[in-house]
Amino acid sequence: MGFAGKYELQSQENFEPFMKAIGLPDDLIEKGKDLKSISEIEQNGKTFKVTVTTGSKVLSNEFTIGEEAEIETLTGEKVKTIVHLEGDNKLVVNLKAVKSVTELAGDTLINTLTVGDIIYKRISKRV
Repeated sequence: MGFAGKYELQSQENFEPFMKAIGLPDDLIEKGKDLKSISEIEQNGKTFKVTVTTGSKVLSNEFTIGEEAEIETLTGEKVKTIVHLEGDNKLVVNLKAVKSVTELAGDTLINTLTVGDIIYKRISKRV
């Protein structure tokens, strides 16, 4: 499990439809769609700290694999949930209606968020 590192967003698919579906206001969607995003992952065994900085917004969550944690969502809501590890390189978590899968493939971090039938995909490269 080598998730630790800093990753810069390279591309994203379905940003606007996904953000609308989870209830973000149009002005925030418009502001956020072209901002560079940096994800920083610290890992100590099964304990993770994930900090995502997009423009001036910083979203930081800490969790331990298999244990209940309070995770802040993209809308700012806090949800109690459990993050699971599938294989050696995939973090899976359900945040109410949103399923999040974060997969590490070499130096590429692929984050897939699904709500209903809308799939939002973020691809970041290690920097």
